[in-house]
Formats: sequence, C-alpha cells, structure tokens
Amino acid sequence: MRLTLQVNGQSRSVDVEPDTPLLWVLRDGLDLTGTKYGCGMGICGACTVHQGTRAVRACQITAREASGGSFTTIEGLGGSHPCQRAWLEEDVAQCGYCQPGMIMEAVALLQGPSPLQGVDEAMSSHICRCGTYDRIRKAIERARSLSSRTQR
Repeated sequence: MRLTLQVNGQSRSVDVEPDTPLLWVLRDGLDLTGTKYGCGMGICGACTVHQGTRAVRACQITAREASGGSFTTIEGLGGSHPCQRAWLEEDVAQCGYCQPGMIMEAVALLQGPSPLQGVDEAMSSHICRCGTYDRIRKAIERARSLSSRTQR
C-alpha cells in the first residue's frame, strides 16, 4: 500500500505492507532511526512518538492505522527542545537507548494541563535498563522550568 502521513511537519509517502508497524515505517522506510525498537509489544516505551500531542507506541500502530495521520519523532524536536536540553544538563543517559522514547513521553506530559502531575505514573510505562529514573525526574522538572522561562 502507498502510505502517506505527516512526519515532523512534512508530508511523507512510502510503499509498505498494511500491517507493517509504524516503527518500521519510520526507521526503515523514512530513515528516522531515533525511534528505537525495544520489545515490539508496547511495554518498554523505546518506540514512543507523538500522534498529534499524544504519546503513542509506534510498534503498536500499523501502517493502515497511521495512514493520513500526523506524527512527531525525536528528530522532530530539533535537538534544542527544553526536554532535550534538560536531559543533557541532568546527565540522564547512560547507554541512552531508551531516552528518545522517554523524552517524547516527557514532552507530551509537559504539554498537558498539569505538567508535573503524574510524572511517575507517566514514566512508569518506560523501562530504563540503566536505572536513571531519579535523573529522569530531575530532568523533567528542569525542562518544565526551562519551558516556563522561554514562554515568558
């Protein structure tokens, strides 16, 4: 099938099987490799992207379901988003494999109505094998602070 969708603000098309997970469309079809494959079951959070402003697992969305949709990957944040800066300033990553998904989840959380309500709950669906959870919490708090300063 010919899949057309918005990715990082651009219309993109690729030929894929209808049941191909969005994760593989992004990584293999569009060469956006920041979104990671972790478990393939939507449990670990490594493949988290935004569908609109909502954090979703790219491994759980088929090409058929993604068709015509709008998605943002870690590449779409541009490298200077407050969450990305906070992650660096708090030295969150060790191996870094899970971090793109966690950052995308944090961005969605901070865009919500109560930016620090439910940090632990929102991030509990992400697995970090290196165990940097305390630094992740600190980075989210720092990102909230950075965001509020840039919005003034």
